[in-house]
Amino acid sequence: MVSRNRIAMLVVFAAVLAAGGGYALTRGPAGGNVAMAQGAPAATPVEVAEVVTKTIVDWQRYSGRLEAIDRVDIRPLVSGTLTAVHFQDGSIVKKGDLLFTIDPRPYVAEVDRAAAALTAAKARASYTATDLARGQRLLTDNAIARRDFEEKQNASREAAANLQGAQAALDSAKLNLGYTRIEAPVAGRVSRAEVTVGNVVSAGAASVPLTRLVSVAKMYASFDVDEQTFLRYVNPARNGRAGSVPVELGLANEDGYSRTGFVQSVDNRLDTTSGTIRVRAEFDNADGSLLPGLYARVRLGGSDPRSAVLIDERAIGTDQDKRYVLVLDDKNHAVYRQVKLGANQEGLRVIDTGLAAGERIVVNGLQRIRPGDIVAPTVVPMVAAKAAPVKTAAADLK
Repeated sequence: MVSRNRIAMLVVFAAVLAAGGGYALTRGPAGGNVAMAQGAPAATPVEVAEVVTKTIVDWQRYSGRLEAIDRVDIRPLVSGTLTAVHFQDGSIVKKGDLLFTIDPRPYVAEVDRAAAALTAAKARASYTATDLARGQRLLTDNAIARRDFEEKQNASREAAANLQGAQAALDSAKLNLGYTRIEAPVAGRVSRAEVTVGNVVSAGAASVPLTRLVSVAKMYASFDVDEQTFLRYVNPARNGRAGSVPVELGLANEDGYSRTGFVQSVDNRLDTTSGTIRVRAEFDNADGSLLPGLYARVRLGGSDPRSAVLIDERAIGTDQDKRYVLVLDDKNHAVYRQVKLGANQEGLRVIDTGLAAGERIVVNGLQRIRPGDIVAPTVVPMVAAKAAPVKTAAADLK
């Protein structure tokens, strides 16, 4: 009995000591609650920026190739010896400029022969016409047989037909003589001379081109547009709003888009294999820097100008198949916000839904905080947010 009472007293005494020790640990010299103060989380430093609001056009980007509007293979239309080349390789020529000369002497002789034949045909036609008129008077007086008159009439008709043939032969000879001077059919830039002076050239579509000529004042850019873009933007332009879809062009060595053009034509069928349709846009080329075959970056205006919210790409987090940002409330708490992404616009990402103008989001330090955390924000411009990590308190202690 005495032993049990002693054990009970020891248990009570131990409990009192434990309660007193715990009370002492939770109070400082001035009676403050040190443990509670040490347990409060510190605000995490992050960089935040206000979302950008601006008027934009939704652009659809494509890759294509430049094509000349006029492309001509210069081939001879008459055969002969090439006697002169009148251009420098790669030079700019005007329409009608002389490019090549084929030896004209055989064709000059042919013109002279045809002219002589025409003169003879005119004389024969004149004589038979006079003889026919004489025969007509004799027939009226019954002084000539009907058969003789019909012979004169037939001779006159034959002479007139021969006159027409001689005139056609002369015109053909003159035309061939003109073909000995090969002129530029369009203005543009010529390639090199594929055939040099002294070589014999042959006429016909199967002959070797003497050179190639492409126009340079304007240039086509051909590219393939997906079916959705065609149905939403390009097809309405074909149905009465031609030129309303803006198109811009950039070359491989350019960061932006230096030229503005318009949709010139759309193919008449969709390629079922790729699900795209061929579109051709036209651009001015006054400086001549665009050449056929160059790679072209093309962007097609996909909407009328509209107001949009844009943010830095690095402010966007990934949550499985979702995209989110952390928005700061008025007490600097990080709030989870799911967003729907749009296209890129000048280095920023368009946010279709999820953000409103004037809201602040975390742009640097997203990995160090969670939704609901208190942050110590440093405000930076959206376009100037850096990828360098923000200093932490632990780093400052080091």
